[in-house]
Amino acid sequence: MANEKVYIFDTTLRDGEQVPGCKLNTEEKIKLALELEDLGVDIIEAGFPVSSPGDFRSVDEISKVITKSTVVGLTRAVQNDIEVAAQALKHAVMPRIHTGIGSSDNHIKYKFNATREQILERAVAAVKLARNLVPEVEFYAEDAGRADLEFLAQLVEATIAAGATILNIPDTTGSCLPHEYQGKMEYLMTHVSNIDKAILSCHCHNDLGLATANSIAGAIGGARQIECTINGIGERAGNTSLEEVVMVIKKHPSLNLYTNIDTTKLLPMSRLVSDTMRMMVQPNKAVVGDNAFSHSSGIHQDGFLKEATTYEIIAPHEVGADASHIVLTARSGRSALAYRFKNLGYEFDRNQVDDLYQQFLAVADAKKEVEDSDLREMADKVVANV
Repeated sequence: MANEKVYIFDTTLRDGEQVPGCKLNTEEKIKLALELEDLGVDIIEAGFPVSSPGDFRSVDEISKVITKSTVVGLTRAVQNDIEVAAQALKHAVMPRIHTGIGSSDNHIKYKFNATREQILERAVAAVKLARNLVPEVEFYAEDAGRADLEFLAQLVEATIAAGATILNIPDTTGSCLPHEYQGKMEYLMTHVSNIDKAILSCHCHNDLGLATANSIAGAIGGARQIECTINGIGERAGNTSLEEVVMVIKKHPSLNLYTNIDTTKLLPMSRLVSDTMRMMVQPNKAVVGDNAFSHSSGIHQDGFLKEATTYEIIAPHEVGADASHIVLTARSGRSALAYRFKNLGYEFDRNQVDDLYQQFLAVADAKKEVEDSDLREMADKVVANV
């Protein structure tokens, strides 16, 4: 089977920016958009133009500088939203309007005070209007994770007929299990008569920590676009992490999928977003966290020093990291200690390492981590006595 492309739709500048305290100005958004394009992102959701003059300006200015990626403006299924988005996207080489409405009975009843029939009418009208203003329209069926499957299929079929070529099936509340989300995609692939005219898209939230798993499951089920953010930032517990889904696809050839992302730029991109949005990346974050390539357990360190793949399925250089790190703590062993001494320019025999190890344990018990300065102090005493 030939590998199929999964399009990466980045919404760091829209959904990611909805994190409290992470508001970006236009200049910051332009800088990040250019870096996302350089990373290989296929689609950049630049903002929600009708929401504020600042967001309109950001989408407008990003549209002027992005030439290789599709630029997207988000809207509700509201005429003014759609017309404003089209205006903001007028300079884009490849513009897309991303419009939609709730699809679950929960949203239909409590958010819209409407019926399924009314939702269908509004969805179709929104897509037709957007399609008359831009060449590409994506429709989102909000809260599809909790929607009735038959109605969801009816909604998807109607909006494809109206002109949508990308159908976003969001797990808005992060409530789905992977097999459930995969099942939704499989159902749509087999029960929507015109599905061959569109691409299904995953947009998963991380409320239960399943966003990455659900997005991959969705791709297995037939979706060929994944909507995500750098570092997984976003509403509440966040969105699908771009770096995670990209590396899952890269590390599992059996999926027969690929992306256009330059993975060697993932860590620099992660740090740029973290610094720009003033939001720290948790140290144990997969792929880009500070501890992703750090080893502190003696058993792990010994195995890693013998063969890196014993404990690392990703080589640091694959994601733009300099190297793995041997962190010395009270759990570290002699091989790690000797390795660190060697890196500092000291060569000791086995007996010397044994003696130094006892000194090391005393320091390690007193400190959380033994630093290079501690090692030099110990080593210099040994050297002086030789």
